Amino acid sequence: MTKQIDFYFDFISPYTYLAYKKIQSLPKNIKINYKPILLGGLHNLEGITPPAFIKPKLKHMMNDCLLIAKKNNFDFKWNSKFPINSLIIMRGYFSINSSNQVQYIKTMFDAYWVDDLDISKEEILTPLLEQCEINKEIFYKTIKDPIIKEKLKDATKNAHEKEIFGAPTFIVNNKIFWGQDRLEFALDEYNKID
Repeated sequence: MTKQIDFYFDFISPYTYLAYKKIQSLPKNIKINYKPILLGGLHNLEGITPPAFIKPKLKHMMNDCLLIAKKNNFDFKWNSKFPINSLIIMRGYFSINSSNQVQYIKTMFDAYWVDDLDISKEEILTPLLEQCEINKEIFYKTIKDPIIKEKLKDATKNAHEKEIFGAPTFIVNNKIFWGQDRLEFALDEYNKID
């Protein structure tokens, strides 16, 4: 078995951003396998109403994320356009070279959860792609490619088949750990693997 932590993510999830920030402080020898999914699609497959559409839950979630960010000294600002449709940016992860993926993840998370940008809009996304040294013409063409579309659909379907219902989710040693506050338990499981 490969010693790694699978990290299921979607840029629109504030808790996933907070988990991502925690991951950045881990020792570099810990292997994180980034697994993009479409959170809205996952919710549809599971028949879940997203927290963004339940007013009391949304209010609690906003306060909760601010508390977590403050406790951990993370830069964080609740996005004024939450929630956005993340389809384009999640397809984008599959469409770019692997050498650009680390920067792409950082740039998109920071743009949405620190800089309060609507990264679903092309006029905002394009300069971010340039920061990541991603060719915008190729990017916008590739995200419409049926192969890329299927990759995101398949990734989301595969996550659902593994009984993943939200983000962030960590899988280590075939065990599921759901939520940004479960990273430490995922690490405990990771450390059991020889």
